Amino acid sequence: MEDASHRIIVGVSGSLGSLHALRRAVVEARLRDSVVWSVITWVPQGGEAANRRMPCPDLLRLWRDAAAQRLCTAWLEALGGIPNDLEVNLVVLRGTPGPRLVQLADREHDMLVVGAGTSGALRRLVKGSVSRYCLSRAQCPVLTVPPTLAQRRLEHHPLARRRIVRDLARHDAGRP
Repeated sequence: MEDASHRIIVGVSGSLGSLHALRRAVVEARLRDSVVWSVITWVPQGGEAANRRMPCPDLLRLWRDAAAQRLCTAWLEALGGIPNDLEVNLVVLRGTPGPRLVQLADREHDMLVVGAGTSGALRRLVKGSVSRYCLSRAQCPVLTVPPTLAQRRLEHHPLARRRIVRDLARHDAGRP
């Protein structure tokens, strides 16, 4: 790598959209000769307020480790593993995705990559949109990766998604 200060920072959650964003981040890193920082965030079950009332270090460690495992699984699902030709950093941060990604992507030559998602209006209202947050607050370029046609179809047809997951599980188990 000529200039390790060029980073492609990609938000990963394990969703179909984040897997697509991860694949795109790898393409961008190769084009720009950059380092990939794949980032997953987590918050304690019940939120930070519940954790302050009744902290449990063992549970915090379990939740952090589960997030780290989801990040490794995302690489396997998106690309079959971490590519050998790229420098990749796996980053697990405590906090909500939007603010933590914007905080990390603080260098002039950074690029932030996030999935645009296909969640409905109600979910965006309750949970917010990570991509919108990043677009409005990041100090570096933000690449929002729209969902593929297949992703859009799956998001709007939960029964089809369940059928595909069931069929894949049968295939992996060696059953027809």
